[in-house]
Amino acid sequence: MMKIVWRWLAFDEFDTPRLFQYLQLRQQVFIVEQACAYADIDDLDLVATHLLAYCDDRLVACLRLVPPGLKYAEPSLGRVITQADFRGTGLGYQLIERGLKGAAEQYPGMNNKIGAQAHLQGFYAKSGFATVSAPYLEDDISHVDMLWQYSPIVAI
Repeated sequence: MMKIVWRWLAFDEFDTPRLFQYLQLRQQVFIVEQACAYADIDDLDLVATHLLAYCDDRLVACLRLVPPGLKYAEPSLGRVITQADFRGTGLGYQLIERGLKGAAEQYPGMNNKIGAQAHLQGFYAKSGFATVSAPYLEDDISHVDMLWQYSPIVAI
């Protein structure tokens, strides 16, 4: 069983080696693996909080949480990545679950809206997201908007 260490960081809390690993992983997946030339690093990185998952000091999964009112009215998980050799292990679902928990702590009572690659709708649906838009092209990749709706726990 793999032991995963989770860390939330604001952009200015990254040390140089962690920032290098993080940006290198995003480049490997979003630009090289997906053969998509686009500006992955953007101004939202500066205001987002970033969730990092490490296994034996190796970055194996990550996402960023963009505050509400910048990308969507709601907070938004994005730049969701699991290292290729960790896909299919359930780590991606843990990443989304921890991301949503962190979003709920940072932005209590709010929904979460994402721009998901269309082929990943099933993955996000398993974490409670519902498709709320028609497909659209972003950087020549089909995307859909998906919404996770906050539901307060009813005390009995």
